[in-house]
Amino acid sequence: MKKIALFVDVQNIFYTTRDTFSRQFDYRQFWQHLAHQGDIVLANAYAIQRSDDKQHKFQKALKHIGFDVKLKPFIQRRDGSAKGDWDVGITIDIMEAAADVDIIVLLSGDGDFDRLLTHVAQKYGVETHVYGVQALTANSLIHAATHYHPIDESYTQ
Repeated sequence: MKKIALFVDVQNIFYTTRDTFSRQFDYRQFWQHLAHQGDIVLANAYAIQRSDDKQHKFQKALKHIGFDVKLKPFIQRRDGSAKGDWDVGITIDIMEAAADVDIIVLLSGDGDFDRLLTHVAQKYGVETHVYGVQALTANSLIHAATHYHPIDESYTQ
């Protein structure tokens, strides 16, 4: 079986599926779908830490499915804007995992990851799969991936 490493940009998937389908992404169903393609040896979900019960329940559900949930504090700036970006953390973890797996799966539409996917595919020979809402996924990311899979309503609940 192929070894799979899974990386989820939780904020990106939350907002793109909500804005497009008015529904939430179904992580349990997705995990089952991916498990048929190989052995999930690493699964990280990157999220922003907020102190509310709904978030704690969601994070607990992700852990129950099999994800290692990585949290960053939510930072509210004085000007009212907010910060909570996991791009560097996701990049480091993908680069560290790429040498030990056959497939890197990234759930995100963020074009900032395009060079990363091209790099790990060339350097380590891994397949890269991107799952993202098509209308909200950067074309550069779609083209950088070995395989692009559009998230449609069948991935939501």
